[in-house]
Amino acid sequence: MSGIEGKVVAITGASSGIGEATALLLAERGAKIVLGARRPERLEALAARIEKAGGEAAWARTDVTRREDLSGLVDLARDRYGKLDVLVSNAGVGLISRLDDVRVEDWEEMIDVNLKGVLYGIAAALPVFREQGFGHFVNTVSTAGLRIVPLQSVYAGTKNAVRTISEGLRQEAGDSLRVTVVSPGAVRTDFAERMDPAVKDQIDKMMEVALSPDAVARAIAFAIEQPDGVDVGDIVVRPTAQG
Repeated sequence: MSGIEGKVVAITGASSGIGEATALLLAERGAKIVLGARRPERLEALAARIEKAGGEAAWARTDVTRREDLSGLVDLARDRYGKLDVLVSNAGVGLISRLDDVRVEDWEEMIDVNLKGVLYGIAAALPVFREQGFGHFVNTVSTAGLRIVPLQSVYAGTKNAVRTISEGLRQEAGDSLRVTVVSPGAVRTDFAERMDPAVKDQIDKMMEVALSPDAVARAIAFAIEQPDGVDVGDIVVRPTAQG
């Protein structure tokens, strides 16, 4: 029996990219998956795909900017499967631009999704983990927070805020909870779809060397499958060609 089999894992941003790949991999390894994202038709199709392959999955439309949606996702896990072992806070947006463009609405959306969305997940899951006496937070951040470059100031700021909060949470968690931060580099997803066309061209060029979402999913699985008492705190996953 693997360290993943039988675990109940809730994933935000599960309808595509890293979230979808993580759901498929963990389900294949025996986890029971609770899918959350804003596109219900994608969630329903993914759950059906998991079940067709012999896995178990539940889903709920989840907008991480709504605290009640995160509470509902955690409640779904407990109602359907009796517990929650892992919360993967993966939902994120990267509306990168020059600060001179003063795209305040984009800044606010990144703060709401990338930062507050993770905090709402912690608020929903932490009391449950304390009550159970076990639990694991896995927060997807970014290498953008490790190497600060132009255009990504606010995006990197939100990711570094999550990194800081995660470290504080790890230190407060005690010996019964685990906290992991996963920092992907360039990954082939729809990350650039809503960016300014000039910026999108730069990101599209970077995608030529980007990782498959499966590579990040394997890193997340590695952290989850560790024995009790082993906390994998920080994983960086990026293409060898990325500077």
